Amino acid sequence: MSTEGLSGAGSSAGSARELSGRGLATAIRTDATERAAALAARGRPARLAVVTATDDEASAWYVRSIVNAARKVGIECEVADLGPRAGAGEIRDRLEALSADEWVSGIILQTPLPKGTKLEDLASAIVPAKDVDGANPLSLGRLAAGLPAFAPATAEAVVRLLDHHGVPLAGRHAVVVGRSTVVGKPAAHLLLDRDATVTVCHSRTADLAAVTSAADVLVAAVGRIGLVTPDHVRPGAVVVDVGTNQTEDGGLAGDVDPAVATRASALTPVPGGVGPVTTALLLAHTVQAAETLTEGR
Repeated sequence: MSTEGLSGAGSSAGSARELSGRGLATAIRTDATERAAALAARGRPARLAVVTATDDEASAWYVRSIVNAARKVGIECEVADLGPRAGAGEIRDRLEALSADEWVSGIILQTPLPKGTKLEDLASAIVPAKDVDGANPLSLGRLAAGLPAFAPATAEAVVRLLDHHGVPLAGRHAVVVGRSTVVGKPAAHLLLDRDATVTVCHSRTADLAAVTSAADVLVAAVGRIGLVTPDHVRPGAVVVDVGTNQTEDGGLAGDVDPAVATRASALTPVPGGVGPVTTALLLAHTVQAAETLTEGR
């Protein structure tokens, strides 16, 4: 399948165009800010609850960034820190209480979780109407069925970013590396909804490079630094790097080797690509949930 014109004018293999997410994230936050202000004026402000049960510092940093971003947009945000020793029952009880709280618009269950607990088991306690990061298995099922549901924000960010940069998807071959319910599977469903032909790869895929090098659009979402090399990429392909892996010096590195820029026509940066859009979408989802809940009262 030809990739000519796939990533927009002015791009060619050998000088990958940067698919930054910062401009899109700004636009999403601006819209969310206006809508959040309208809700607050009606006396029903958008309110986000983040439940944590870990002492992981990277997770704590991410939660702080979510809180700060939410408040800048005009979303009230509270963190329920249950501590790393919290049991499944305690976490579930808190999620159920927040789901029943009419003043809470959106709920996020932050990972990692305590040993012996599973995200999919606990996230089922989040009512789908407030499941702004698509963690409840019911949300994923509705997404797969083409029914209204909040998609996991990172998966949605992949497609929104491609749209923003004018990358066509209909009729194209998209390959997703990674089959998690957080990114890989929902991203595949969203790409299918856009009429792409989708292949999902994983740890048991034989000859990964043979599969990925046939892709017009390649999405890397496995959490392994530099897994995707130039040998995995078709000349002129568009590559979306979802990886946010911490390096030894405290920086961030993606799943895609930077040398891929010599073969791809377009490539998302890490940081500054999918990440900013993901955070902005979580806020937009929270405002949307608040609007829906307000209309239903």
